[in-house]
Amino acid sequence: MIPASSISSSGMPASKTSVRNSNISPTLLESSNGDDVGHPEGLRVAKAYDVERTHSSDYILRSGFAGGLAGCAAKSIIAPLDRVKILFQTSSPEFAKYSGTRMGVWRAAHQIYSQNGVLGLFQGHSATLLRIFPYAAIKFVVYEQIRSVLISRPEQETNVRRVLSGSLAGVTSVFFTYPLELIRVRLAYETRKDQRASFVRICKQILNEGKPAPSSSGGRWIRNWRGLHNFYRGFSPTLLGMLPYAGVSFWTHDTIHDIFRSQLLAPYAVADGSSSSDRHVPLTVWAQLTAGGLAGMVSQTASYPLEVVRRRMQVGGTLKEKKFPGIWSTARVIWLEHGFRGFFVGLTIGYIKVIPMVSCSFFVYERMKIVLGI
Repeated sequence: MIPASSISSSGMPASKTSVRNSNISPTLLESSNGDDVGHPEGLRVAKAYDVERTHSSDYILRSGFAGGLAGCAAKSIIAPLDRVKILFQTSSPEFAKYSGTRMGVWRAAHQIYSQNGVLGLFQGHSATLLRIFPYAAIKFVVYEQIRSVLISRPEQETNVRRVLSGSLAGVTSVFFTYPLELIRVRLAYETRKDQRASFVRICKQILNEGKPAPSSSGGRWIRNWRGLHNFYRGFSPTLLGMLPYAGVSFWTHDTIHDIFRSQLLAPYAVADGSSSSDRHVPLTVWAQLTAGGLAGMVSQTASYPLEVVRRRMQVGGTLKEKKFPGIWSTARVIWLEHGFRGFFVGLTIGYIKVIPMVSCSFFVYERMKIVLGI
């Protein structure tokens, strides 16, 4: 018999009335095993799949802020390695001798430090932060939004939907922030001693590369279009590379989360020790860092050949030939110069860079979501 104190004025149990009047969608009022949401696990799952809550402007702003901070933190800890990797990928003549050697990374970093000091190791980092905050913010926001649409119920948690959610989030974010990425690469590629790399100078240089001579008003329009087009040089391989990178990254991260939340590992990997499938219950520090690190390693391997092609296309305007080849011609040049191995030049330093970066990114994002109450 139900106590009188638990009966609402409508004649229904108070717990049912509160659930009925909440913002949770009626379709989400059951847990993954069919239990009533009055059970704690049911409430957790309902919260995890609350589409209306995820689409609110408050949630979007908070998740965007959390994502931006996560991206900045992750990029800051690997900035020196990032610059060395770019110099290797783009076959910088001054640093080509270090590529592929056992201590090449550290020798290249030491040369940069000897020539330009600590600031030399962080050259182009200001452009990185300027780009990474909106990039990471957009990526995490779009992922949360697309995921809430494609995966609105527990039974929709499939590998294909997870990969698709991550891929679309990555493509969207890179489209809006690619010009800043190009500027960052060019700043990092700059090794001239007689002239310090300047954000404004690099922008002007990119804008004027490959422009035809002015002849008429129509020619001026073409020149302006070519100048703006230069800021998206290498975008095609970036787009192709982002599909597997972001998709595999989010998929691996979520899959490792599922493994850690299993009954076998949950007592050691989940903060409250329960085997809950609720994404709002955080993993322990070691488990979250491990999930992020593995996500970075797998996604980096899947997309690295296209990243090498992209870097070579991005620095095309700085080479003596002043050529701007396409994806396949650039890939052919890399193949002729270095063979199959050429598509994986710098992968070791890529692992050294991407594992702590992605691990830090996911960790900070998940913890910031707790701090911000989302």
